[in-house]
Amino acid sequence: MEGFSSLSKIRAALKNEELTLPDLVADYLGRIEEHQELHAFLEVFSDEAQSAALIIQKKISAGTSGKLAGMVIGIKDNICYKDHKVSASSRILENYISPYSATVVDRLLAEDAIIIGRLNCDEFAMGASNESSYYGPVRNYADISKVSGGSSGGAAVAVQADLCLATLGTDTGGSVRQPASFCGVVGLKPTYGRVSRHGIISYASSFDQVGPITQTVEDAALLLEVIAGCDEYDSTASNKSVPLYSHIKPLKVKKKIAYLSDALDSEGLDAEVKAAFERSIARLRAEGHIVEAVSFGLLEYVVPTYYILTMAEASSNLARYDGVHYGFRSPGSIDLETTYKRSRSEGFGAEVKRRIILGTFVLSAGYYDAYYAKAQKVRRLIRERTDEILTKFDFIMLPTAPTPAFSIGEGSDDPVVNYLADIFTVQASLAGIPAISLPAGNNKAGLPLGIQFLGKRFEEGDLLSFSENIEELLKV
Repeated sequence: MEGFSSLSKIRAALKNEELTLPDLVADYLGRIEEHQELHAFLEVFSDEAQSAALIIQKKISAGTSGKLAGMVIGIKDNICYKDHKVSASSRILENYISPYSATVVDRLLAEDAIIIGRLNCDEFAMGASNESSYYGPVRNYADISKVSGGSSGGAAVAVQADLCLATLGTDTGGSVRQPASFCGVVGLKPTYGRVSRHGIISYASSFDQVGPITQTVEDAALLLEVIAGCDEYDSTASNKSVPLYSHIKPLKVKKKIAYLSDALDSEGLDAEVKAAFERSIARLRAEGHIVEAVSFGLLEYVVPTYYILTMAEASSNLARYDGVHYGFRSPGSIDLETTYKRSRSEGFGAEVKRRIILGTFVLSAGYYDAYYAKAQKVRRLIRERTDEILTKFDFIMLPTAPTPAFSIGEGSDDPVVNYLADIFTVQASLAGIPAISLPAGNNKAGLPLGIQFLGKRFEEGDLLSFSENIEELLKV
């Protein structure tokens, strides 16, 4: 069966009776089986997906189906789905079955999406390469010797390899956008608070956001429309009304876009990424958009600020995994103290333990003011400077990642290498604003590249409209 790049094309084929939903699901299941070497899925819900396809096909025929009827979607393994396993790709939650569903899952199912499986990710969403997963790394479909990006690597590769139409990932500091860039697909991080975090296994609670990964901006907009909105189970979810993001219209006026000169002059920026970025600037200007350089002035502080804050939050959030309440308990435990020590030592991977230790350190007496409190002040400066730029411009433009996908194992000896992969994505996370990564062609080796656009707080509609209108412009 020929692949489909968008839900609208699937819906058209279903309407014209060129396709049935059970056939579509069977095709995706076949592709998942065929491409097991990618290691994108940790579990495939074959029987459930096939049963749901039969039910929803009848709804489509009767004209009673929801907005997402025809969409086959995967969910990252840190998103809870009632009566299904969820492990955050960690040994400490191996075989844990969730007693409830995340709000985003309930909203997908209410609109007749079919959830086909759970997707591999970095352990507890901590990583930029999907190599910290207890179950092993995800491989890039463009070159299986390369990483998928992280932490939503399985989610990005599943869309890249056409194993399902779309996926939901989570973005703490770029974990939707960076793998989307490495895999040549669309990745959207909404404004903090736009989407409920209820039922998401926490990494850093003041940063985590659920976001869609898709082949088109059109589908990302529709998914955001479905999953966004207030939620009585999440006090951080905004009460702002949810616009009809999927009603994308042609641009009536040209946009004013800032790009950060600090980013373009960054020493770690790959030459081909820089060339693609400059090419995108030229194409936008040729279309009549105003694209100007601005100095951000704080780029060198974004990565350390982000990691101090997120590691501190991680040390707090992951304290609940103690070998007593639920999850892995070391068989070598002999009393309460050894239960705590052995269960956490054996249950967590190296990267998670590193972040817990560093987070505990920056929160400890004598170091709190020097590190955590200072990082909070710098976060405010980053947010204020970002907002200041966005008062003068419609969007901020950045490379999504400083390099294309690197080789598996390349950065394993030096965690700082992986941390610096987030240099261009964490600004939006620290500022709490929406950002989207769009495909920007490939490098000479055939590896995908991405361009990122940052928008104003809660103005995803403008960001999506602009992105849809320039989507094809950036791809070649």
